[in-house]
Amino acid sequence: MINRKKLTSRVGLGVAATVALGLFSTGAATAEIFIPLPGGETTKTLADGTEVRLALVDESVAITPTMGAVPGHRTARVAGKAQVELAGTPGGTAGSIFPGYTVGCEVDIAGGGVTGDLEWAGDAIDSDAGVATGAKLVLERGQAKSFYVLDLEQDEYFGSVAYPTRNQFEGSIGAVSWSDEVIDLSGCDGYAQARAFVSLSVETDSVVTWMTLWGKPFILG
Repeated sequence: MINRKKLTSRVGLGVAATVALGLFSTGAATAEIFIPLPGGETTKTLADGTEVRLALVDESVAITPTMGAVPGHRTARVAGKAQVELAGTPGGTAGSIFPGYTVGCEVDIAGGGVTGDLEWAGDAIDSDAGVATGAKLVLERGQAKSFYVLDLEQDEYFGSVAYPTRNQFEGSIGAVSWSDEVIDLSGCDGYAQARAFVSLSVETDSVVTWMTLWGKPFILG
């Protein structure tokens, strides 16, 4: 289920560094395994001197054990927050934040071996790669799929409503958060992994650029 997201402009880089396990529910058969994730940050200096800092914070996953009821099926809930800070810009700035996840079935998603709808180019996802929205996935061995988590209501011309996959901002600070986003994976009889990514499009008076920050991979089972 896609929930509407809470937008925030508060910037802070308190990244959780400790991974721990906990149980949410009281029934052992349906207990969720909660895992705080470390997130991360990256910086980039543009040709016009603009310093871009992109951070992933408050990242976590809650995995629901299948207990063998449905072979090859896994469910997890993910949450996180993306934060952007621009500095040293001589003119106006704006940007768009595209958070999402990559899920793989018996494939290494920590490096350049990813296949599927993800166009891998070092540390970047191609903005034209056709990354899907929604997280109900069917994957076989050796496959991977990426999806965006945002579905923000936005008024369009002539009274219509659109649901873009990015959060746009103007100025030097932007952020967006998401919670209880469900990864529903079926068809994978082997091990499955996922990892968050945050792609960012930045536009200044003289430069347009695209960059991506990757989170740490985590096991879905």
